[in-house]
Amino acid sequence: MSLVTDFIVIGSGVAGLRAAIALAESGARVTVLTKDKASESNTEYAQGGVAVVLSEDDEAELHEEDTLVAGAGLCDIRAVQTLVTEGTRYIKQLIDWGTEFDREGGRLVFTQEAAHSRRRILHAHGDSTGKEIVRALIARARVEKEINLLAFSQTESLIVRDGECVGVRFLDPVLRAPREVFGKAVIMCTGGAGQLYLHTTNPAVATGDGMAMAYFAGAEMADMEFIQFHPTALNIEGAPRFLLSEAMRGEGGVLRNRDGERFMSRYDERLELAPRDIVSRSIVAEMRRTGTRNVFLDMTGLDAEFLRHRFPKIDETCRFYGLDIAKDMLPVSPASHYCMGGVRTDLWGRTTVKGLYAAGEVTCTGVHGANRLASNSLLEGLVFGARAGEAALRDRTAAVAPESGLSPERESISADTPGGLSTAVRKRVKRLMWERVGIIREKSSLTRALTEFEQISNAKLSVSSRNFVTLATLVARAALWREESRGGHFRSDFPEPEKSWRKHSIQKLGTPIGSSETINFDD
Repeated sequence: MSLVTDFIVIGSGVAGLRAAIALAESGARVTVLTKDKASESNTEYAQGGVAVVLSEDDEAELHEEDTLVAGAGLCDIRAVQTLVTEGTRYIKQLIDWGTEFDREGGRLVFTQEAAHSRRRILHAHGDSTGKEIVRALIARARVEKEINLLAFSQTESLIVRDGECVGVRFLDPVLRAPREVFGKAVIMCTGGAGQLYLHTTNPAVATGDGMAMAYFAGAEMADMEFIQFHPTALNIEGAPRFLLSEAMRGEGGVLRNRDGERFMSRYDERLELAPRDIVSRSIVAEMRRTGTRNVFLDMTGLDAEFLRHRFPKIDETCRFYGLDIAKDMLPVSPASHYCMGGVRTDLWGRTTVKGLYAAGEVTCTGVHGANRLASNSLLEGLVFGARAGEAALRDRTAAVAPESGLSPERESISADTPGGLSTAVRKRVKRLMWERVGIIREKSSLTRALTEFEQISNAKLSVSSRNFVTLATLVARAALWREESRGGHFRSDFPEPEKSWRKHSIQKLGTPIGSSETINFDD
C-alpha cells in the first residue's frame, strides 16, 4: 500500500529538519524518511562548530571573502552572499528555539579556525555542536504535528513520471518490504559520501545514496571531483578514524613528525592554519618523507583543564584509547571528510528535475567552490534547507500529489534487485577510491579506477551497491576530466591551477561530462 503526503523530505540532518520545519509551519503534511535513527547524520558528528557573523568585530563581507579565498576561485558569489547574510538570521532563530551554544558570563563564545580572519565559530558543549543543533531541531520539529518522521526507512529510488519527481520508493522497516510514498515534491537532504573512501571521518550512513538516486532520476551533478580530506583524523590501529577538530589547531595545536619536529613551515607560511587541502597534502608529503603512517597533533603546550572543557568529546574518546590530549602526542593522518560537489541546485534548492529539491552536503550550490571553508557546512544546511522548503512550498502548493495505488513510470534505477550494500563491493570500491582517487591523483591511476568500477558495474548488484559504485565513478570521471589542481582536487601530473579551468564540471545520465559557465569575479 502506498502512502500519500504533501511533501517528502529525505534525511534528518540539519538541512532535512530545517526544510521539514519550513514546510510544516505552513500546515503542509511532511513525511521525513531517514535510513537510521532520526539523529544519525553527518550533522550529529560535526565538532568544529558553525561559522556565523554575530561578533562585534565581524562583518558579512569578511566572511564572504574568507569563503571565496578557501574556495580557490570556484565559488559562486551569489550563493556565498546568501550564506553569510542570511546565516545570521537563521542562527539567531536556532538560539530562540533553545540551541545552547557555549557562553561565558552570558555572552556567546566565538573561536577561530583555519582560514577564518575573525573569531566567528560558535560551539555547543565544546565539540558537540552538530549534536546540539540536531537536538534543538528535532525538539522544534516535534512541535509541528504535521511532520511524520519515519526512522530506519532506507530510500531506494526516486519515482519520476513524465520528467517530474512525484515520490520515493523506500524499504519499510515494519513490513520489511519496498513501499512507495507520493507527494507534491521531494526535498533531498541525504548528506555526503565520505564512506566512498577507506579512511573517513563520516558515519556509516554517509554512502551518497541520495546523490546517486538524483543522478539516475536525471538531475545534473556538479563538481564531483572536489572531496575535502580532513587533515587530522585519529589514527590508531583497529579504531575508526575519529575526527580531531580543526579547532584544536585553531586553539594552538601543532603538527609534528615522528622525530618531534614541527614541519608545517616546510610547506606553507600559514603553518597549521593553512587551508585543509594544503595541510592534508603536507601531512601526506611528510609521512612519505619520513616513511611513516601518521604524524602527531601536539596539544601539550595548552592548559589541561582548558582542553578538557573545550574538547570534552575528543578528550573522552582519546582516553578510551589510552591517550591524554594534554600529555600525549596524538597520532593523526588525513581522512575523507566532505563533498563539495553534488546535485546541482539554484539558490532555492531547485534541481534540474521538476519537483525535486535538495539542500545540504548532497548538493552543489557553489557555496564551497573547490574547497569548503571550515565550519560553513552546518550554516549551509540551515540556510539552504530553509530556502528549499520555502521554494517547494511556493512552487508546488498548487500541484496535486499522485493518488495511492498508482504505478508511475520509474525513470530512476530499476528496483528489481533490492537489498543493502554488498560488503565485497563496499570494500573494493573504498580501497580503489583511497588508493587511486584520493588526496593525490594522476591520469593512469584514475583511468585504472574507472576500468575497475566498470567491471564491478557489470555484475548483478543490489540497488545500494549500484548507487555506491555509480557515485565512485562520477567522482573519478570528474577528477580525470579536470586537468589542473585546485582546492581539494590535486593532480600530480597537472600540479598548478589554470584560469581556463575556472568552471564547474557537469555530469548527467546519458551525456558526456561537460562544464557550465566559467566563474567570473575579480581576482
